Amino acid sequence: MMCCWRAIRKLFVPSIILLCGTCVIKLQFSKLADILGQADSTKSKIEYLQVLDKEKASLELLRRSPSFGFDNLIADWTFLRFLQYFGDGNARNYTGYALSPDYFEVIVDRDPKFVKPYLLLSISTSLYAGQAHRTVALMDKGLQSLSSQSNFDSYLVWIYKATDELLFLGDTKAAQQSYMQGAKLAFTSGDPSMRSIGAVAAKTAKFLDRNPDSKRAQVNAWLMVLSNAVDDATRQRALSHIKKLGGQVLVGDNNTVDVKLPAGD
Repeated sequence: MMCCWRAIRKLFVPSIILLCGTCVIKLQFSKLADILGQADSTKSKIEYLQVLDKEKASLELLRRSPSFGFDNLIADWTFLRFLQYFGDGNARNYTGYALSPDYFEVIVDRDPKFVKPYLLLSISTSLYAGQAHRTVALMDKGLQSLSSQSNFDSYLVWIYKATDELLFLGDTKAAQQSYMQGAKLAFTSGDPSMRSIGAVAAKTAKFLDRNPDSKRAQVNAWLMVLSNAVDDATRQRALSHIKKLGGQVLVGDNNTVDVKLPAGD
C-alpha cells in the first residue's frame, strides 16, 4: 500500500497547473490505472452493471448514514474504494466513470480537509466522467473548510478548481479569481516549490485578464474528455460542448471522429 501512495504522489507535479497540462493528465491517470488496476476480466457486462448498481447504493448509504464520530475513517475508506473503482479498467470499459462525483461528495461531506482526494477526484470527475460542474461545486463546498493554516496544500484545490472553471466550464472570470487565490495562498508558504507554483498561477491569472476568451483551450480540454470517454453519455456531453464552442465535429469512415478547432482564440 505504501508503494501505491508513493507512486500516486509522484503523479502530481507542478506542470499540471499549466493550461497545456491536459496531455499530462491523461498520461498520469493511465499510469494510475496500471498501478491500481486489479480487474477481474472474467465478468460479463451484466455482472459489471450489477456491481455498479450495488456500489452506487452503497455510496448513497454512506452519504446518508450517521458517522458516530468516524467521519475521517469513512472518508478514508471511501477514497480507497474510489481507487479500486478507478483502477478496474475492465469494469470502466463497460460502465464508465459516472460514480466519480458520488465518491467525491461522500469524501467532501465527511472530511473536507482531506486534500489529496480533491486532486484525484477532480480529474476523474471532470475529465473522465465529464461532470466538471459537480467538481467545481464540491470544491467550492470543501474550500469553506480549508485554509492555509489548517492545510498547507489547500492552494492546490484553488488551482485545480481554476483549471476546471477555465477549460471545462468556460468561466474565465471565476478561473482568474481562483488562480489568484491559489497564488496568494502559495506565496504565504516558505516552501520554494509552492512559491514557484504560485508564480505560475499568478501569471496564468494575468494571461486570462488579457485573453478572456480561450475557446481553443476549452475545445482541447473537451477533446481530452472525448478521447477518454467509454460511455455514450460522456461522449455526447463532450461533443455538445465542442460544438457550442465553435468546433466542427466530422464523423468519418469506421465511426472515426475528426474535430476542427475554432479559428482564432
